[in-house]
Amino acid sequence: MKNSFLSLVVVLWSCSIFAYNNYGNDTITAKVFSTTRIFQKTPGGKSIIPIDIAAINAFFSKYPALKNYQSEVMALYKYKDYNSIWHNEKGLIGFAELLYSKANALEEEGLNYNIPYAPIIDGIFERKNTLSKTDTDILLSTLYVFYAKKVFYGIDVAKTNEIGWFLPRKSISYEKLLDSLITEPHLIQKNEKQLFDQYYKLREALKKYRAIEQIGDWGIIEIDPTREYYNHNDSSKTIAQIRHRLAVMGDLKQDSKSNIYDQELMAGIMKFKKRNGYKANTILSKWQLERMNTPIEKHINTIMVNMERCRWIDPKLPAVPEYLFINIPAFKLYYSRNGNTELESNLLVGKNMTETVVFSGEISSIVFSPYWNVPRSIIDDEIKQAIFLDPNYLESHDMEWNNGNVIQMPGLKNPMGLVKFMFPNSNDIYLHDTPFKSLFEFDYRAFSHGCINMEKAKELAILILEDDPNWTVANINAAMKGEKQTIHMLKNKIPVYIGYFTAWVDDEGAINFYNDLYQRDDRLAELLFSDDLK
Repeated sequence: MKNSFLSLVVVLWSCSIFAYNNYGNDTITAKVFSTTRIFQKTPGGKSIIPIDIAAINAFFSKYPALKNYQSEVMALYKYKDYNSIWHNEKGLIGFAELLYSKANALEEEGLNYNIPYAPIIDGIFERKNTLSKTDTDILLSTLYVFYAKKVFYGIDVAKTNEIGWFLPRKSISYEKLLDSLITEPHLIQKNEKQLFDQYYKLREALKKYRAIEQIGDWGIIEIDPTREYYNHNDSSKTIAQIRHRLAVMGDLKQDSKSNIYDQELMAGIMKFKKRNGYKANTILSKWQLERMNTPIEKHINTIMVNMERCRWIDPKLPAVPEYLFINIPAFKLYYSRNGNTELESNLLVGKNMTETVVFSGEISSIVFSPYWNVPRSIIDDEIKQAIFLDPNYLESHDMEWNNGNVIQMPGLKNPMGLVKFMFPNSNDIYLHDTPFKSLFEFDYRAFSHGCINMEKAKELAILILEDDPNWTVANINAAMKGEKQTIHMLKNKIPVYIGYFTAWVDDEGAINFYNDLYQRDDRLAELLFSDDLK
């Protein structure tokens, strides 16, 4: 099959031209025809353009700024039996022009990398090519690897580990991806087999916010320092500015210009609050106004760094029958089954000194009325001091020593609450109920020692066990009385993914922005925006 590749792309080339016209870009088609170059083929059907290991090594010696892509380019040509990739008997294949066009529009993908040797690449498509056909082919292969790495894969694993991202990274075959792109060129525009669908939703949001920035319709809302909040029927110039901002963001369909806090404005404020992680009420506080005044450039950068995070996610993740997704900055958990979100729950997550870790695991068991095995760090940092101040501390908190460790008995005082979902991990992080229900009333909920506390833990247990006749709602209620620990092993483990997204487009198409709890956006932005092409 590999030996017949060049004859196959001749047929595909005409299909590619048709695909480009579907993008509405006639100039691309014209350029493809203008850049064709005739060459011969050997009797065996292989291109006479010499592409071999020596030629590839010589190319990267001449163009050292591309050295980081040499191994992937070498693999491409080995996969193609060292045939030329970007030429057929008429010259450059049609997909070459589309690749060039997309590589020069990386800002649409939330990237701002510079392409090395850009003038030389431009010359290939502007009838000013001074390269040999061999170097032209290898340079286009390098451009492809560069583009595919940046758009479909993202920054490397070592760097994502440095910034605390321990969800498993997806794998990518640049050889098979190229085959699919040449066969179906439209996939370079949207390829849900390679990119998590949230990526494309964020890309649309990026386009919208860049359009707002270009229009210049993001004026400052004047905040009256004497006003702590605004509510229904209030009147002021600031309210008119709020109304305009909500219309620009899409939370209101139109701007009536009214400076009265009316029912229409109330609906827009409720949408804004929902999108920004606030409790749904009609009061707009001073600090929420400050959030509304976030510069448009900041929103754009936030979208871009979250597009990058999406590149790391395996697009097959939502295809599993059942899974839990936790978004730390949103303080939210989503339980999905058979493609439907069946439960959404508020969470408490780790505070700054004890951050909740970004990683994945599998829930293997549910523990009702659990003991709490107190982590060593809490024993050393908190409990020993508490015992020093109050010798009866352990007894008064239903705790006891156990082989040098401290355990807390099941019951209403236990910080694990009345049900715990076990996914064994080296971070000592659990997903569990909590007795401190009042904390869910706060907008900011980073209060834990790193574990994830659920508001709807009981509801999750009921859903997971609803097909098990031994675990009726009555039996679950009985097991959650806090009297004795009961462990139920699941027949099928449930994947759980703990992620960190400060921008997320929901099912209704609205973009949600969340506080960067652990100040990770700036660290990621520095990697994205200050690295020219490594």
